[in-house]
Amino acid sequence: MPPPSPQPTTSARVHLREVACHLGTAGGMRVRFRLPDFEAGAGEQVAVVGPSGCGKSTLLNLIAGLLLPDRGEIDVLGQDPRRLSSRRRDSFRGRHIGFIHQTFHLLPDFTALENVQIGLRFGRRRVSGTSRRTAAAAWLERVGLADRRHAWPGRMSVGERQRVAIARALAGEPEILLADEPTGALDRATGRAVMTLIRDLARERHCTLICVTHDPAVAEGLDRTVEARGWVTAVPGAAAA
Repeated sequence: MPPPSPQPTTSARVHLREVACHLGTAGGMRVRFRLPDFEAGAGEQVAVVGPSGCGKSTLLNLIAGLLLPDRGEIDVLGQDPRRLSSRRRDSFRGRHIGFIHQTFHLLPDFTALENVQIGLRFGRRRVSGTSRRTAAAAWLERVGLADRRHAWPGRMSVGERQRVAIARALAGEPEILLADEPTGALDRATGRAVMTLIRDLARERHCTLICVTHDPAVAEGLDRTVEARGWVTAVPGAAAA
């Protein structure tokens, strides 16, 4: 049986206001990210759409504390990542934020079951030993991979690998689920099935979902769509202090 669903929470929220950061240089130009305002409420499912390079992944990295802004206000579950040490940011991310990547980020030398167990080690739902193995197996069953739990990632299809990544991201019972182009490596039919699974599991777990994509079809079924427009600009290096 899958692990029991947690009760709804009103604490899961994300708010960024007038956030800006430097992304690097290209061709003598400084590339800057500036976000006037972004918010996702408790249990809300938000799609962020736009072409490659428009700042969608930068938004997720800011929310996850993988990138710190140069200025602006950022609130993730009542925390400003800049006020946390690197170690505390890592701990906060592990306990409260699940991340689904386009390229899965599975550990190739670990089975599907072991990859999901890793998510349980760092999440809010701390379990150990046999209980962790049982919980990981339940999550693989929930995503339709009960018979593939001992498979190595290199011997799984791309759709199966993404399902393992979904199970790992949700196993620790995060309050926020970030999905970065979760269907980008999948064919259209598999992508639709995977996106439906993400939406349904996030809603079942009362988890705030923020999904970035370049494909407007992926946004279908989510509560709200935000267009990433004008977030990334390039200005001459000397004028971009």
